[in-house]
Amino acid sequence: MTKAELIEKIAKDADIPKTTAKAAFDSALDGIKNGLKKRNSKVTLVGFGTFKNVYRKTRMGRNPQTGEKIKIKGKSVVTFKPSKNLP
Repeated sequence: MTKAELIEKIAKDADIPKTTAKAAFDSALDGIKNGLKKRNSKVTLVGFGTFKNVYRKTRMGRNPQTGEKIKIKGKSVVTFKPSKNLP
C-alpha cells in the first residue's frame, strides 16, 4: 500500500476530504519523526508497534571484494518492533 492509497483509505473511512486526511497523516508522521530525534528515544503506538532510535557503535568490518579490514563509523538508526497484535 502506498502513502496515497493509505490517505485515500483514511479519507473514505473517516468521511473527510483527502486534503484533510493528508494533513492529518503528515502531522502524525511529523510527530513520529520529532519523537525520534534524540538518541535512545522511542515512540510507541499501542496495537501497532514501537519505533526506537538506537546508536550503533563504531566497529570493524571487512570489504567483501578485497578482504581488507575497514572501520565502519557509528551512527543513529531507527528500528521498529511490531506489536503482538500486528499480523
